[in-house]
Amino acid sequence: MGRMAEDMREYPGRLKRLGMQAFSAVLIGVICGLIGTLFDIAVHQAEHFRLGHPWMIWLLPAAGLLITAVYKLTQAEGHGTDSVVRAAHEGTMPHMQLIPAIFIGTVLTHLTGGSAGREGAALQMGGQVGYYVGRLLKYDESYRRDCVICGMAAFFSALFGTPLGASVFALCVVHVGMMVYDNFLQTLIAAITAYLISLAFHVEPTRFHLTSPEPDLVMFLKVLLLGALCAIPTILFCRCLHEGEALAEKLIENAWIRAVAGGVLIIAFTLLYGSQRYSGTGMSIIVGAVENGQILPWDWILKIVLTVLTMSFGFRGGEVVPSFCIGAAFGCWIGPLLGLPAGFAAAVGLASVFCGCTNCLMATLVLCVEMFGGGNGILYLALACGANYILSGRVGFYRAQALIIQDADPNTIHHMEHPY
Repeated sequence: MGRMAEDMREYPGRLKRLGMQAFSAVLIGVICGLIGTLFDIAVHQAEHFRLGHPWMIWLLPAAGLLITAVYKLTQAEGHGTDSVVRAAHEGTMPHMQLIPAIFIGTVLTHLTGGSAGREGAALQMGGQVGYYVGRLLKYDESYRRDCVICGMAAFFSALFGTPLGASVFALCVVHVGMMVYDNFLQTLIAAITAYLISLAFHVEPTRFHLTSPEPDLVMFLKVLLLGALCAIPTILFCRCLHEGEALAEKLIENAWIRAVAGGVLIIAFTLLYGSQRYSGTGMSIIVGAVENGQILPWDWILKIVLTVLTMSFGFRGGEVVPSFCIGAAFGCWIGPLLGLPAGFAAAVGLASVFCGCTNCLMATLVLCVEMFGGGNGILYLALACGANYILSGRVGFYRAQALIIQDADPNTIHHMEHPY
């Protein structure tokens, strides 16, 4: 009876917390849903215009200069997704001018033919919105950190149409190895709100048609091997991204010259290849691999090369969809050599490489259920993701991720920032 009375006394406080979380979540979801929808439309229109006007690629050096100017004017240099991940740890955030800088920089990158995604930009803008909503509502540092995660999930959900996967991803990407459930409902409400707004403006969710094999021991072993092999593009992509940026800054210290040089290199790459197949997000390659089982053997390598060139020299965007593209292309190429259906192997590669690059195992599986559907396929995807997660080690996109490691003493947990 004493415990029950204590619970009843605490109930009003819990109810107040729930009300605060729900209110801030809806507000964050509405703002992120509206900005995210506008961002999605802008990026798609930019890509559509570029595809109809291939000469736009010649404007890459000018776009690089303009992006550099925008980042300098808004004092957003040096801030990226890692800044938002740190904000989820520390409760501090760069100023709001980062939002227009990311928005403009990403649209210009897609308009002129750089290779990038949208999600890094989404996480940055969403985290910013969440933080400043929390500050506007005069929340304390703990609540503001929760709002940052809500914003990340909401913006991701608006772009991908995967509210549950976006929620779990935002909660998992901050602390690798641990997920705090206290903020789950708030994060999910924000993601659902943003998702509903994006649907109202006819933003199509990311969905793929996938036919999975029936459960079979030999098939499980082949998928396990494919997941293990996917550690190769995972490590290569992450290492090249981090070291490419550092190398570019070392070779060309002046940001203006670096942006022009990057534009020239991307133009040279495109002219040498003879088409703009690897420009933009690479979504057409993903669809061709997963739904049609059609790919070129070198697609995954050249997508890595162009994405690293784009991101290393000052152009803006995200890494998630390029990782989808690299994984799908690699899986579609290697899978048939192992006796796996090409389209199914592409889905396995997509999930595995994304999992390894983000270090978010459970979030990857939830995201896959929303993108591919459930059924037998999720068992295969889980097996491959588990193999890649172990073999790719601690490489990853985000240096600011806190790794939660438990040693031989079950009562001892170590927190450390990502080594890469």
